[in-house]
Order: sequence, then C-alpha cells, then structure tokens
Amino acid sequence: MTDLFPASGQFYRGNLHTHSTLSDGALEPAEVCRRYRDEGYDFVALTEHLVGQFGYPIADTTGFRGNGFTTLIGAELHSGEQENGDLWHILAVGLPQDFEPPQTPRLSFASPDQERAADLAARARAAGAHVSVAHPQWSGLTTNDARTIEAAHSVEAYNHGCAMGCDRAEGFHTLEQLLAEGRRLNLIATDDAHFTELDHFGGWVMVNAAENDPDALLEGLKSGRHYSSQGPELRNIDITSTHVEVECSAAVSIIVQGHGNAARATHGLSMTRGRVGLERFAASPWIRVTVIDAAGRRAWSNPIWLDG
Repeated sequence: MTDLFPASGQFYRGNLHTHSTLSDGALEPAEVCRRYRDEGYDFVALTEHLVGQFGYPIADTTGFRGNGFTTLIGAELHSGEQENGDLWHILAVGLPQDFEPPQTPRLSFASPDQERAADLAARARAAGAHVSVAHPQWSGLTTNDARTIEAAHSVEAYNHGCAMGCDRAEGFHTLEQLLAEGRRLNLIATDDAHFTELDHFGGWVMVNAAENDPDALLEGLKSGRHYSSQGPELRNIDITSTHVEVECSAAVSIIVQGHGNAARATHGLSMTRGRVGLERFAASPWIRVTVIDAAGRRAWSNPIWLDG
C-alpha cells in the first residue's frame, strides 16, 4: 500500500481548484496567488474554465512563484453531456501550456457531438496531468457518468465553493461507488474559489513531496501521497492485522470507513491518537480515515487498499 506518511519529504498545503478574471473569477491572477500565499498556502493551481467564451485560457502563473510559494499549471475541462444533459467538469492539474482545448464554445453549452469527457480526461492524463472528477454532487453526476472517466486519479470529495454556494459539497458517495467496483481512486478537497462569495480557504490538500516544487508536488499527487483537510492534521496512520492507529491534531472523533456500511469510530476530547479495531472490515478491501475536530472541521485520508 502507498506509504502516506514516509519518513522522507514533508507535507505542503495547496488548493487545486481556483478561478480568476481569466475566466469567471472576481480577482486578477496575481491577486489570487498573493492571497493564497499570504494565507499560508505553499502552492495553488489556477484552473480556469477551458472554453471559448474565455479564450480557452491555461493560466501561466510561473511568474508568481518564489519565496517558498509555487504554482501548478492546470484548467477545468468541459466537453460533452452528462446523463442529465449538463456540461461535464473535469479538473486537470499539471497540464502543458500547449494542451489542445476541446471545442466547447460556452460554459453553458453541452452537446453529444462534442469530444467525449472520457476522451478529454484521457488526453489530459496522457499530457501529464493529475485528473479529478469535479464536484459530483453539484453536477448531479450519476455513477454511470463517473465510471466512464477511467483516466481519473481522484474524485473531488469536498468542494468548499459548492458547500457555501449551494450546499452540494460532496463526492464521497460517487467515490465509494467506484471503489466498490474496484477502481483505485483517491480523493481531494478544494476551494473552487471564485472570490465572489465565501468560497476560499475552506478545503485543501496536503501533499507529501521532497520539496515544494511543481514536479515533486505533481508526483506526490499522482502517487496518492496526500490527504485532504478543512483544518485538522493527519500525522500518521498505522495498520496492523487487528486495528488502525491514527495520530492527528486535536480531535473529537476518529472514524474508519470501509466498503458498504462498514464503519467504526472512537470519540473523546482533544484526542491526538486513537485506535479502531478492524473486525468490522474483514470483508472490505479498503478503508479510509476521517478525523473531526471540536469545530466540526474534517480531515480525510485517501482510501487505503488492505491487499497492498
């Protein structure tokens, strides 16, 4: 199994889903990067909507790197119809600047004649990107839809902008439906910040990498050496034949989930360590961990496959 907490490297905090005035955000790219840097983030990805109405932008943020802060190059990709007739949203981080955009004229225009979302996601992955299924609950995504994106590395399990704007934040159900089918996917939390409402600094990834460098961060994302958070820290997860032991920042609940309805939890005050037995997970090929602090904020591990 992936070692989420290797002895080498360190964790870097970043937002993978952000918009500026290059598409439908309220702030200039330089100001978006400044705000994330000053908020204490180590990196950010500006992921503009790659559609014709905005000139098919892939934001060049290399000029905003420096002083312990870096950027990843990416975009939010759109093409084709979901089952509900809406346009697909695919998050791609680590794109080359010359990535060929889909022929999608407007953010509101979905057509079965456009490039299939599955093919667009596959092109992005082949070009070197980390690919995620974006905000499934907000999109009204079906499991049939989600399973077509075979190139995905992860599912956007928490989207802070969707939480604040319409209370449709989650992708955990979509993720777990795919896990049940054997898909080895990870999860990410993001802001999807537009700075038009309280949609920023609410969800992020913590990526383990040798250095705060775009290539190293991207490799950590693709390898699954990351967790997601609204505030709490995950510091270690140790799995034995009988239990899971979790080390974290102060928490009131430590929960282990698995296939179907398998779940066990331990609760207390200011816990920084908790042990959960594995008896309930004998038939589950994977587990994941959620930590909740006294303010209700969560941190989530990636799924951990017990067969290694």
